[in-house]
Amino acid sequence: MYNRGMIILSAGMPRAGSGWYYNLTNDLMLAHGARDARQIRERYRLQAILTEVNCNIGALTTRRTLRVLLPAALGNTFVIKAHAAPGALARRAIGWGWIRPTYIYRDPRDALLSAMENGQRALERGRPNAFAPYAEFEAALDFMRGYLRTWEAWMRCDRALLARYEDLLLNYEAEAERLVEFLGLDPADQQTRQLVARYQPEKGQEGQKGLHFSHGKIGRFRHKLTPDQQEKMNQSLSPFLAKMGYAI
Repeated sequence: MYNRGMIILSAGMPRAGSGWYYNLTNDLMLAHGARDARQIRERYRLQAILTEVNCNIGALTTRRTLRVLLPAALGNTFVIKAHAAPGALARRAIGWGWIRPTYIYRDPRDALLSAMENGQRALERGRPNAFAPYAEFEAALDFMRGYLRTWEAWMRCDRALLARYEDLLLNYEAEAERLVEFLGLDPADQQTRQLVARYQPEKGQEGQKGLHFSHGKIGRFRHKLTPDQQEKMNQSLSPFLAKMGYAI
């Protein structure tokens, strides 16, 4: 499909449909000749760099970016995931065309609520996870403020495909077509159309594996957080909310 290797970087705000977007992107690329990043991880001994089932690179430091660029330089195209802002080398690699990034984000108030609930469920089950430290409101608010700085960094990346979770829910076909075209694929291709259909938001209500959301409704924070919490959240996040186009 590509004359040389390339990294498709599926980046996103936590709890913003980033797993959904990654799986759609990965399946589209695999269907059109890309390598499975899990095989790349094994072959090039990147287990400490690309973690979890979705090959999450973590921080996009110079060392980590160099390690994953090697397989691309050797002719491999593959998809990896991230929640971090692009570092200096990653920004250069994007400019050179070695990394093709997408970034998905969401109303940070809904993302905050989702992080809180995920952490609370993990603690209730006795199995703390990455969101367990954010089970309390204040900690979740600090957590989300940090990721809004990451959002700002991706907004400055003019080569990234930017997507809003809400747009994907409300106008899935058009948003999926934007992704397909960004990846250099043919929207009319039958296999592409089948994969796009597989990841429709309605499938999430059926519990389909890979969609990664169970309560992904817009504006849930208005009903689940207290008025005091909402006021504090709006005051803290208002500069970002205005730039993101979300009503306070």
